[in-house]
Amino acid sequence: MAPRKKNRVFVIGVGMTKFEKPGAQDNRDYPDMAKEAGQRALADARIPYSAIEQACVGYVYGDSTCGQRAIYHSLGLTGIPIINVNNNCSTGSTALFMARQLVQGGLADCVLALGFEKMERGSLSSKYMDRTNPMDKHMEVMINCYGMVAAPAAPQMFGNAGREHMEKYGTKPEHFAKIAWKNHKHSTNNPYSQFQDEYTLEQVMSSRKVFDFLTLLQCCPTSDGAGAAVLASKAFVRKHGLENQAVEIVAQEMVTDLASTFEENSCIKMVGYDMSWLAAKKCYEAAGLKPSDIDVVELHDCFSANELITYEALGLCPEGKAGELIDRGDNTYGGKFVVNPSGGLISKGHPLGATGLAQCAELCWQLRGQAGKRQVPGAKVALQHNIGLGGAVVVTLYRMGFPQQARPRVGTVLTSSSSGLEGLQSYPVFKEVEKRLQQEGEQLVKKIDGVFLLKVKDGPNGKERTWVIDLKNGKGSVTTDPGIKADCTLFMSDEDLLDMMTGKLNPQTAFFEGKLKFTGDAALVRKLLKLQVSLGKAKL
Repeated sequence: MAPRKKNRVFVIGVGMTKFEKPGAQDNRDYPDMAKEAGQRALADARIPYSAIEQACVGYVYGDSTCGQRAIYHSLGLTGIPIINVNNNCSTGSTALFMARQLVQGGLADCVLALGFEKMERGSLSSKYMDRTNPMDKHMEVMINCYGMVAAPAAPQMFGNAGREHMEKYGTKPEHFAKIAWKNHKHSTNNPYSQFQDEYTLEQVMSSRKVFDFLTLLQCCPTSDGAGAAVLASKAFVRKHGLENQAVEIVAQEMVTDLASTFEENSCIKMVGYDMSWLAAKKCYEAAGLKPSDIDVVELHDCFSANELITYEALGLCPEGKAGELIDRGDNTYGGKFVVNPSGGLISKGHPLGATGLAQCAELCWQLRGQAGKRQVPGAKVALQHNIGLGGAVVVTLYRMGFPQQARPRVGTVLTSSSSGLEGLQSYPVFKEVEKRLQQEGEQLVKKIDGVFLLKVKDGPNGKERTWVIDLKNGKGSVTTDPGIKADCTLFMSDEDLLDMMTGKLNPQTAFFEGKLKFTGDAALVRKLLKLQVSLGKAKL
Protein backbone atom coordinates (compact mmCIF):
# COMPACT_ATOMS: atom_id res chain seq x y z
CA MET A 1 0.00 0.00 0.00
CA ALA A 2 1.39 3.40 -0.95
CA PRO A 3 2.37 5.55 2.05
CA ARG A 4 -0.12 8.30 2.83
CA LYS A 5 0.95 11.88 3.33
CA LYS A 6 1.00 12.65 7.03
CA ASN A 7 0.05 15.99 8.55
CA ARG A 8 2.41 17.90 10.79
CA VAL A 9 1.26 17.97 14.41
CA PHE A 10 1.82 20.74 16.94
CA VAL A 11 1.35 21.11 20.68
CA ILE A 12 -0.39 24.46 21.05
CA GLY A 13 -1.27 24.37 24.74
CA VAL A 14 -0.14 22.53 27.88
CA GLY A 15 -1.18 22.49 31.52
CA MET A 16 -0.74 20.46 34.68
CA THR A 17 -1.49 20.44 38.38
CA LYS A 18 1.05 20.39 41.15
CA PHE A 19 1.81 16.73 41.91
CA GLU A 20 1.01 15.82 45.50
CA LYS A 21 1.20 12.98 47.99
CA PRO A 22 -1.88 10.75 47.60
CA GLY A 23 -4.70 12.07 49.74
CA ALA A 24 -2.90 15.33 50.57
CA GLN A 25 -6.20 17.10 49.88
CA ASP A 26 -9.07 15.03 51.25
CA ASN A 27 -11.75 16.61 49.08
CA ARG A 28 -9.77 16.60 45.81
CA ASP A 29 -10.80 13.91 43.34
CA TYR A 30 -9.69 13.08 39.79
CA PRO A 31 -12.35 15.28 38.09
CA ASP A 32 -10.96 18.28 40.01
CA MET A 33 -7.41 17.53 38.91
CA ALA A 34 -8.47 16.93 35.31
CA LYS A 35 -10.42 20.18 35.28
CA GLU A 36 -7.42 22.19 36.47
CA ALA A 37 -4.98 20.65 33.98
CA GLY A 38 -7.45 20.78 31.09
CA GLN A 39 -8.46 24.38 31.67
CA ARG A 40 -4.82 25.43 31.92
CA ALA A 41 -4.00 23.73 28.62
CA LEU A 42 -6.97 25.36 26.88
CA ALA A 43 -6.06 28.76 28.31
CA ASP A 44 -2.47 28.28 27.14
CA ALA A 45 -3.77 27.41 23.66
CA ARG A 46 -6.15 30.38 23.76
CA ILE A 47 -9.07 28.31 22.49
CA PRO A 48 -12.44 27.23 24.00
CA TYR A 49 -13.26 23.60 24.75
CA SER A 50 -15.77 23.72 21.87
CA ALA A 51 -12.79 23.73 19.47
CA ILE A 52 -11.76 20.24 20.66
CA GLU A 53 -12.91 17.55 18.22
CA GLN A 54 -11.78 14.42 20.10
CA ALA A 55 -10.18 13.59 23.44
CA CYS A 56 -7.80 10.81 24.50
CA VAL A 57 -7.76 10.30 28.26
CA GLY A 58 -5.30 8.20 30.22
CA TYR A 59 -5.50 6.74 33.73
CA VAL A 60 -4.55 3.41 35.33
CA TYR A 61 -6.54 3.18 38.55
CA GLY A 62 -10.28 3.68 38.17
CA ASP A 63 -13.44 2.31 36.68
CA SER A 64 -14.23 2.41 32.99
CA THR A 65 -15.20 5.79 31.47
CA CYS A 66 -13.47 7.91 34.11
CA GLY A 67 -12.30 9.97 31.15
CA GLN A 68 -15.86 10.98 30.37
CA ARG A 69 -16.59 11.86 33.98
CA ALA A 70 -13.40 13.92 34.18
CA ILE A 71 -14.39 15.99 31.12
CA TYR A 72 -18.19 16.19 31.20
CA HIS A 73 -18.75 18.44 34.19
CA SER A 74 -15.49 20.35 34.13
CA LEU A 75 -14.65 21.15 30.52
CA GLY A 76 -17.82 20.56 28.53
CA LEU A 77 -20.54 18.31 27.17
CA THR A 78 -20.19 18.54 23.40
CA GLY A 79 -20.68 14.89 22.44
CA ILE A 80 -17.17 14.42 21.04
CA PRO A 81 -15.48 10.98 20.98
CA ILE A 82 -13.61 10.34 24.25
CA ILE A 83 -11.18 7.41 24.23
CA ASN A 84 -9.87 5.98 27.51
CA VAL A 85 -6.39 4.42 27.53
CA ASN A 86 -4.28 2.45 30.04
CA ASN A 87 -0.68 1.44 29.38
CA ASN A 88 0.70 1.32 32.91
CA CYS A 89 3.33 4.04 33.54
CA SER A 90 3.35 5.11 29.88
CA THR A 91 -0.39 5.87 29.93
CA GLY A 92 -0.03 9.65 29.61
CA SER A 93 2.23 9.48 26.58
CA THR A 94 -0.03 6.80 25.10
CA ALA A 95 -2.90 9.32 25.20
CA LEU A 96 -0.54 11.82 23.55
CA PHE A 97 0.45 9.23 20.95
CA MET A 98 -3.18 8.53 20.04
CA ALA A 99 -4.06 12.21 19.89
CA ARG A 100 -1.16 12.82 17.54
CA GLN A 101 -2.25 9.98 15.27
CA LEU A 102 -5.72 11.50 14.98
CA VAL A 103 -4.28 14.83 13.80
CA GLN A 104 -1.49 13.28 11.76
CA GLY A 105 -3.95 11.10 9.86
CA GLY A 106 -6.29 13.98 9.09
CA LEU A 107 -9.13 12.66 11.24
CA ALA A 108 -9.23 15.78 13.41
CA ASP A 109 -7.68 19.26 13.50
CA CYS A 110 -7.67 19.75 17.27
CA VAL A 111 -7.47 16.99 19.92
CA LEU A 112 -7.10 17.04 23.70
CA ALA A 113 -4.74 14.58 25.42
CA LEU A 114 -5.53 14.38 29.13
CA GLY A 115 -4.06 12.18 31.87
CA PHE A 116 -4.66 11.93 35.61
CA GLU A 117 -4.24 9.61 38.56
CA LYS A 118 -5.63 9.40 42.09
CA MET A 119 -3.35 6.89 43.77
CA GLU A 120 -3.01 4.96 46.99
CA ARG A 121 -0.08 5.52 49.32
CA GLY A 122 2.79 3.04 49.30
CA SER A 123 4.24 0.77 46.64
CA LEU A 124 2.27 -0.32 43.59
CA SER A 125 0.54 -3.68 43.76
CA SER A 126 -1.77 -5.86 41.65
CA LYS A 127 -5.49 -5.31 41.99
CA TYR A 128 -6.82 -8.50 40.42
CA MET A 129 -5.54 -11.67 42.06
CA ASP A 130 -7.99 -14.04 40.32
CA ARG A 131 -6.42 -13.83 36.85
CA THR A 132 -3.08 -13.93 35.04
CA ASN A 133 -0.76 -11.07 35.94
CA PRO A 134 0.30 -9.29 32.73
CA MET A 135 3.90 -9.17 33.95
CA ASP A 136 4.24 -12.80 35.02
CA LYS A 137 6.68 -13.58 32.20
CA HIS A 138 8.75 -10.48 32.99
CA MET A 139 9.00 -11.62 36.61
CA GLU A 140 10.15 -15.07 35.45
CA VAL A 141 13.16 -13.47 33.75
CA MET A 142 14.12 -11.66 36.94
CA ILE A 143 13.65 -14.73 39.14
CA ASN A 144 15.81 -16.79 36.79
CA CYS A 145 18.55 -14.14 37.03
CA TYR A 146 18.50 -13.09 40.67
CA GLY A 147 15.63 -14.78 42.46
CA MET A 148 13.04 -12.83 44.45
CA VAL A 149 13.06 -11.41 47.97
CA ALA A 150 10.54 -9.84 50.32
CA ALA A 151 10.50 -6.38 48.73
CA PRO A 152 8.12 -4.54 46.38
CA ALA A 153 8.23 -5.95 42.85
CA ALA A 154 8.97 -2.76 40.89
CA PRO A 155 12.15 -1.73 42.76
CA GLN A 156 13.33 -5.34 42.53
CA MET A 157 12.90 -5.41 38.76
CA PHE A 158 14.67 -2.11 38.12
CA GLY A 159 17.15 -2.65 40.95
CA ASN A 160 18.22 -5.97 39.46
CA ALA A 161 18.67 -4.25 36.10
CA GLY A 162 21.04 -1.89 37.91
CA ARG A 163 22.85 -4.83 39.52
CA GLU A 164 23.34 -6.35 36.10
CA HIS A 165 24.79 -3.08 34.81
CA MET A 166 27.25 -2.96 37.73
CA GLU A 167 28.32 -6.55 37.14
CA LYS A 168 28.68 -6.08 33.39
CA TYR A 169 30.24 -2.61 33.18
CA GLY A 170 31.68 -1.82 36.62
CA THR A 171 29.14 0.89 37.43
CA LYS A 172 29.14 1.91 41.10
CA PRO A 173 26.24 2.50 43.53
CA GLU A 174 27.38 6.13 43.66
CA HIS A 175 26.46 6.59 40.00
CA PHE A 176 22.83 5.75 40.70
CA ALA A 177 22.82 7.96 43.77
CA LYS A 178 24.23 10.88 41.77
CA ILE A 179 21.22 10.68 39.45
CA ALA A 180 18.79 11.01 42.37
CA TRP A 181 20.90 13.82 43.89
CA LYS A 182 20.69 15.68 40.54
CA ASN A 183 16.95 15.23 40.14
CA HIS A 184 16.14 16.36 43.65
CA LYS A 185 18.34 19.42 43.07
CA HIS A 186 16.55 20.20 39.79
CA SER A 187 13.14 19.98 41.47
CA THR A 188 13.91 22.85 43.84
CA ASN A 189 13.06 25.20 40.96
CA ASN A 190 9.82 23.44 39.94
CA PRO A 191 6.66 24.71 41.64
CA TYR A 192 4.73 21.71 40.25
CA SER A 193 7.02 19.19 41.94
CA GLN A 194 5.78 16.96 44.78
CA PHE A 195 9.14 17.37 46.52
CA GLN A 196 11.32 20.47 46.35
CA ASP A 197 14.01 19.50 48.83
CA GLU A 198 17.71 19.37 48.04
CA TYR A 199 19.85 16.58 49.51
CA THR A 200 23.53 15.81 49.70
CA LEU A 201 24.86 12.72 47.95
CA GLU A 202 25.50 11.19 51.36
CA GLN A 203 21.87 11.77 52.38
CA VAL A 204 20.67 10.07 49.20
CA MET A 205 22.87 7.03 49.79
CA SER A 206 22.08 6.75 53.50
CA SER A 207 18.30 7.11 53.21
CA ARG A 208 16.19 4.04 53.96
CA LYS A 209 17.09 1.00 51.88
CA VAL A 210 14.30 -0.18 49.58
CA PHE A 211 16.09 -2.89 47.61
CA ASP A 212 19.80 -3.64 47.33
CA PHE A 213 21.56 -0.35 46.42
CA LEU A 214 18.27 1.49 45.79
CA THR A 215 17.42 3.80 48.67
CA LEU A 216 14.19 5.69 49.28
CA LEU A 217 15.48 8.91 47.70
CA GLN A 218 16.28 6.99 44.50
CA CYS A 219 12.68 5.81 44.05
CA CYS A 220 9.75 7.79 42.68
CA PRO A 221 6.77 8.29 44.99
CA THR A 222 3.13 7.58 44.26
CA SER A 223 1.26 10.80 43.53
CA ASP A 224 -2.01 12.51 42.72
CA GLY A 225 -2.04 14.82 39.74
CA ALA A 226 -3.07 15.58 36.16
CA GLY A 227 -1.57 16.87 32.92
CA ALA A 228 -2.98 17.93 29.56
CA ALA A 229 -1.89 18.93 26.07
CA VAL A 230 -3.81 20.36 23.12
CA LEU A 231 -2.63 19.09 19.72
CA ALA A 232 -3.48 20.71 16.40
CA SER A 233 -2.83 20.61 12.68
CA LYS A 234 -0.87 23.24 10.78
CA ALA A 235 -4.11 24.62 9.32
CA PHE A 236 -5.55 25.04 12.82
CA VAL A 237 -2.37 26.75 14.05
CA ARG A 238 -2.44 29.18 11.12
CA LYS A 239 -6.15 29.90 11.48
CA HIS A 240 -5.81 30.81 15.15
CA GLY A 241 -2.48 32.65 14.87
CA LEU A 242 -0.63 30.32 17.24
CA GLU A 243 2.66 30.08 15.34
CA ASN A 244 4.66 31.84 18.07
CA GLN A 245 3.91 29.11 20.62
CA ALA A 246 3.36 25.97 18.52
CA VAL A 247 5.81 23.17 19.40
CA GLU A 248 6.04 20.53 16.69
CA ILE A 249 6.16 16.82 17.43
CA VAL A 250 8.80 16.08 14.80
CA ALA A 251 8.89 12.35 15.56
CA GLN A 252 7.13 9.95 17.90
CA GLU A 253 7.28 6.18 18.22
CA MET A 254 5.63 3.61 20.45
CA VAL A 255 7.35 0.24 20.80
CA THR A 256 6.16 -2.76 22.81
CA ASP A 257 8.14 -5.74 24.09
CA LEU A 258 10.39 -7.65 21.72
CA ALA A 259 11.55 -11.28 21.89
CA SER A 260 14.78 -10.10 23.53
CA THR A 261 12.77 -8.99 26.59
CA PHE A 262 12.16 -12.62 27.50
CA GLU A 263 14.79 -14.67 25.68
CA GLU A 264 18.14 -13.10 26.66
CA ASN A 265 17.99 -13.76 30.42
CA SER A 266 18.75 -10.08 31.06
CA CYS A 267 17.05 -7.83 33.59
CA ILE A 268 18.20 -4.79 31.61
CA LYS A 269 16.32 -6.12 28.59
CA MET A 270 13.40 -7.22 30.78
CA VAL A 271 12.71 -3.66 31.99
CA GLY A 272 12.55 -2.34 28.43
CA TYR A 273 16.04 -1.40 27.21
CA ASP A 274 15.44 -2.70 23.69
CA MET A 275 12.02 -1.06 23.48
CA SER A 276 13.58 2.29 24.35
CA TRP A 277 16.53 1.76 22.01
CA LEU A 278 14.32 0.91 19.03
CA ALA A 279 11.84 3.73 19.67
CA ALA A 280 14.67 6.26 19.92
CA LYS A 281 16.36 4.90 16.78
CA LYS A 282 13.15 5.22 14.79
CA CYS A 283 12.60 8.78 16.05
CA TYR A 284 16.11 9.91 15.15
CA GLU A 285 15.74 8.46 11.66
CA ALA A 286 12.29 9.98 11.12
CA ALA A 287 13.42 13.44 12.26
CA GLY A 288 16.85 13.35 10.63
CA LEU A 289 18.46 14.07 14.00
CA LYS A 290 21.24 12.54 16.11
CA PRO A 291 21.48 12.11 19.89
CA SER A 292 24.06 14.90 19.92
CA ASP A 293 21.37 17.29 18.61
CA ILE A 294 19.33 16.93 21.79
CA ASP A 295 19.47 19.78 24.31
CA VAL A 296 16.96 18.78 26.98
CA VAL A 297 15.46 15.42 28.00
CA GLU A 298 12.57 14.32 30.19
CA LEU A 299 13.00 10.57 30.71
CA HIS A 300 11.34 7.94 32.85
CA ASP A 301 13.36 7.84 36.07
CA CYS A 302 10.93 5.72 38.09
CA PHE A 303 14.12 4.55 39.81
CA SER A 304 17.64 5.91 39.44
CA ALA A 305 18.62 2.60 37.81
CA ASN A 306 16.22 3.17 34.94
CA GLU A 307 17.53 6.65 34.22
CA LEU A 308 21.07 5.29 34.04
CA ILE A 309 20.38 2.47 31.61
CA THR A 310 18.12 4.72 29.54
CA TYR A 311 21.02 7.12 28.84
CA GLU A 312 22.54 4.28 26.83
CA ALA A 313 19.27 3.15 25.24
CA LEU A 314 18.61 6.68 23.94
CA GLY A 315 22.14 6.98 22.54
CA LEU A 316 23.18 9.77 24.91
CA CYS A 317 26.35 7.74 25.52
CA PRO A 318 27.77 4.40 24.30
CA GLU A 319 26.64 1.18 25.94
CA GLY A 320 28.35 0.68 29.29
CA LYS A 321 29.47 4.32 29.52
CA ALA A 322 26.60 5.83 31.52
CA GLY A 323 28.77 6.04 34.63
CA GLU A 324 31.30 8.17 32.77
CA LEU A 325 28.54 10.46 31.46
CA ILE A 326 27.35 10.97 35.03
CA ASP A 327 30.85 11.65 36.36
CA ARG A 328 31.39 14.29 33.63
CA GLY A 329 28.17 16.05 34.58
CA ASP A 330 26.79 15.60 31.08
CA ASN A 331 23.28 15.02 32.45
CA THR A 332 22.75 18.45 34.05
CA TYR A 333 23.19 22.16 33.49
CA GLY A 334 26.56 22.94 31.95
CA GLY A 335 26.89 19.44 30.44
CA LYS A 336 26.00 18.00 27.04
CA PHE A 337 22.37 17.37 27.99
CA VAL A 338 20.06 18.53 30.74
CA VAL A 339 18.12 15.45 31.83
CA ASN A 340 14.93 15.86 33.87
CA PRO A 341 15.09 19.60 34.59
CA SER A 342 11.63 19.19 36.15
CA GLY A 343 13.05 16.92 38.85
CA GLY A 344 11.90 13.79 37.04
CA LEU A 345 9.60 11.17 38.51
CA ILE A 346 11.93 10.75 41.49
CA SER A 347 11.25 14.23 42.84
CA LYS A 348 8.40 15.71 40.79
CA GLY A 349 6.23 12.63 41.45
CA HIS A 350 4.61 9.93 39.36
CA PRO A 351 0.81 9.92 38.99
CA LEU A 352 0.83 7.21 36.32
CA GLY A 353 -1.70 8.63 33.88
CA ALA A 354 -0.34 12.17 34.14
CA THR A 355 3.41 11.61 33.90
CA GLY A 356 3.72 11.52 30.10
CA LEU A 357 1.73 14.73 29.72
CA ALA A 358 3.67 16.48 32.47
CA GLN A 359 6.85 15.58 30.58
CA CYS A 360 5.34 17.07 27.42
CA ALA A 361 4.43 20.27 29.29
CA GLU A 362 7.93 20.68 30.71
CA LEU A 363 9.56 20.27 27.31
CA CYS A 364 7.17 22.71 25.64
CA TRP A 365 7.97 25.29 28.31
CA GLN A 366 11.68 24.67 27.79
CA LEU A 367 11.49 25.12 24.03
CA ARG A 368 9.38 28.26 24.37
CA GLY A 369 11.82 29.69 26.90
CA GLN A 370 9.14 29.72 29.62
CA ALA A 371 10.70 27.39 32.19
CA GLY A 372 11.80 30.10 34.61
CA LYS A 373 14.69 29.11 36.87
CA ARG A 374 14.75 25.66 35.22
CA GLN A 375 15.36 27.09 31.76
CA VAL A 376 17.94 25.27 29.68
CA PRO A 377 19.74 28.07 27.77
CA GLY A 378 19.22 27.91 24.03
CA ALA A 379 17.13 24.72 24.10
CA LYS A 380 16.05 23.90 20.55
CA VAL A 381 15.51 20.12 20.43
CA ALA A 382 13.82 18.13 23.20
CA LEU A 383 13.38 14.41 23.78
CA GLN A 384 10.70 12.70 25.89
CA HIS A 385 10.90 9.09 27.12
CA ASN A 386 8.01 7.42 28.97
CA ILE A 387 7.95 3.68 29.67
CA GLY A 388 5.48 1.27 31.23
CA LEU A 389 6.27 -2.32 32.18
CA GLY A 390 4.09 -4.90 30.60
CA GLY A 391 4.92 -3.09 28.31
CA ALA A 392 5.13 -0.03 26.10
CA VAL A 393 7.53 2.85 25.60
CA VAL A 394 6.84 6.14 23.84
CA VAL A 395 9.72 8.33 22.67
CA THR A 396 8.97 11.79 21.28
CA LEU A 397 11.11 14.51 19.70
CA TYR A 398 10.04 18.16 19.81
CA ARG A 399 11.17 21.52 18.47
CA MET A 400 9.51 24.86 17.76
CA GLY A 401 7.24 24.52 14.74
CA PHE A 402 7.70 28.06 13.43
CA PRO A 403 11.01 29.23 14.94
CA GLN A 404 11.10 32.44 12.95
CA GLN A 405 7.82 33.47 14.59
CA ALA A 406 8.53 32.15 18.08
CA ARG A 407 8.62 34.41 21.11
CA PRO A 408 12.06 35.73 22.09
CA ARG A 409 13.76 33.04 24.16
CA VAL A 410 16.63 32.85 26.59
CA GLY A 411 19.80 32.09 24.65
CA THR A 412 18.91 33.92 21.45
CA VAL A 413 20.26 37.25 20.24
CA LEU A 414 17.74 40.09 20.16
CA THR A 415 18.88 42.16 17.20
CA SER A 416 15.89 44.19 16.06
CA SER A 417 16.83 47.63 14.76
CA SER A 418 14.65 49.22 17.43
CA SER A 419 16.96 47.85 20.12
CA GLY A 420 19.86 49.92 18.80
CA LEU A 421 22.24 46.97 18.99
CA GLU A 422 22.97 46.91 15.28
CA GLY A 423 24.39 50.43 15.58
CA LEU A 424 27.17 49.27 17.89
CA GLN A 425 30.66 49.06 16.38
CA SER A 426 31.14 45.85 18.38
CA TYR A 427 27.90 44.30 17.10
CA PRO A 428 29.68 42.11 14.46
CA VAL A 429 31.91 40.70 17.21
CA PHE A 430 28.91 39.25 19.01
CA LYS A 431 27.51 37.87 15.77
CA GLU A 432 30.82 36.10 15.12
CA VAL A 433 30.84 34.74 18.67
CA GLU A 434 27.32 33.41 18.10
CA LYS A 435 28.50 31.63 14.93
CA ARG A 436 31.41 30.04 16.82
CA LEU A 437 29.07 28.77 19.52
CA GLN A 438 26.93 27.07 16.89
CA GLN A 439 30.03 25.28 15.59
CA GLU A 440 32.01 24.56 18.76
CA GLY A 441 29.83 25.64 21.67
CA GLU A 442 30.31 22.48 23.74
CA GLN A 443 34.11 22.70 23.58
CA LEU A 444 34.16 26.41 24.45
CA VAL A 445 31.84 25.85 27.41
CA LYS A 446 34.21 23.20 28.76
CA LYS A 447 37.27 25.44 28.26
CA ILE A 448 35.87 28.70 29.63
CA ASP A 449 33.05 27.80 32.06
CA GLY A 450 31.80 31.30 32.79
CA VAL A 451 29.01 33.79 32.15
CA PHE A 452 30.07 37.29 31.03
CA LEU A 453 27.97 40.44 31.31
CA LEU A 454 29.32 43.22 29.09
CA LYS A 455 28.18 46.79 29.73
CA VAL A 456 28.98 48.66 26.51
CA LYS A 457 29.16 52.46 26.81
CA ASP A 458 29.04 55.15 24.13
CA GLY A 459 26.66 53.27 21.85
CA PRO A 460 24.22 54.88 19.40
CA ASN A 461 22.91 58.17 20.84
CA GLY A 462 25.39 57.78 23.68
CA LYS A 463 23.37 55.05 25.36
CA GLU A 464 24.70 52.02 27.25
CA ARG A 465 23.93 48.56 25.89
CA THR A 466 24.15 45.14 27.57
CA TRP A 467 25.36 41.84 26.15
CA VAL A 468 25.56 38.46 27.89
CA ILE A 469 27.86 35.68 26.68
CA ASP A 470 26.98 32.44 28.48
CA LEU A 471 29.86 29.98 28.24
CA LYS A 472 28.78 27.91 31.21
CA ASN A 473 25.52 26.26 30.24
CA GLY A 474 24.58 23.83 27.48
CA LYS A 475 26.24 24.75 24.21
CA GLY A 476 26.67 28.39 25.10
CA SER A 477 24.60 31.38 24.03
CA VAL A 478 24.68 35.10 23.29
CA THR A 479 21.79 37.16 24.61
CA THR A 480 20.80 40.61 25.79
CA ASP A 481 18.99 39.42 28.92
CA PRO A 482 20.41 41.47 31.84
CA GLY A 483 18.68 39.18 34.35
CA ILE A 484 21.14 36.32 33.81
CA LYS A 485 23.54 35.88 36.74
CA ALA A 486 27.09 36.64 35.58
CA ASP A 487 30.42 35.39 36.91
CA CYS A 488 32.25 38.40 35.50
CA THR A 489 30.99 41.87 34.50
CA LEU A 490 33.02 44.06 32.14
CA PHE A 491 32.59 47.80 31.53
CA MET A 492 34.05 49.18 28.27
CA SER A 493 33.29 51.70 25.58
CA ASP A 494 31.97 50.39 22.28
CA GLU A 495 35.17 51.29 20.41
CA ASP A 496 37.53 49.85 23.03
CA LEU A 497 35.59 46.60 23.21
CA LEU A 498 35.87 46.22 19.44
CA ASP A 499 39.63 46.85 19.63
CA MET A 500 40.13 44.34 22.46
CA MET A 501 38.07 41.59 20.84
CA THR A 502 39.94 41.99 17.54
CA GLY A 503 43.40 41.98 19.14
CA LYS A 504 44.20 45.68 18.62
CA LEU A 505 44.02 46.49 22.34
CA ASN A 506 45.82 44.44 24.98
CA PRO A 507 43.44 43.82 27.94
CA GLN A 508 46.18 44.46 30.52
CA THR A 509 46.96 47.79 28.86
CA ALA A 510 43.24 48.57 28.70
CA PHE A 511 42.95 47.89 32.43
CA PHE A 512 45.85 50.13 33.45
CA GLU A 513 44.65 52.91 31.15
CA GLY A 514 41.18 52.76 32.67
CA LYS A 515 39.55 51.58 29.44
CA LEU A 516 38.55 48.23 30.99
CA LYS A 517 36.86 47.84 34.35
CA PHE A 518 35.45 44.62 35.69
CA THR A 519 33.96 42.91 38.71
CA GLY A 520 34.06 39.20 39.49
CA ASP A 521 36.57 36.55 38.45
CA ALA A 522 39.68 38.15 36.90
CA ALA A 523 40.81 34.83 35.41
CA LEU A 524 37.68 34.78 33.27
CA VAL A 525 38.65 38.06 31.60
CA ARG A 526 41.71 36.33 30.16
CA LYS A 527 39.59 33.37 29.07
CA LEU A 528 37.26 35.72 27.22
CA LEU A 529 40.10 36.41 24.79
CA LYS A 530 39.63 32.88 23.43
CA LEU A 531 36.67 34.45 21.62
CA GLN A 532 38.72 37.09 19.80
CA VAL A 533 37.83 37.44 16.12
CA SER A 534 39.76 38.71 13.11
CA LEU A 535 39.40 42.39 12.28
CA GLY A 536 38.02 41.56 8.84
CA LYS A 537 35.16 39.51 10.27
CA ALA A 538 34.33 42.23 12.79
CA LYS A 539 33.89 44.97 10.15
CA LEU A 540 30.35 46.08 9.42
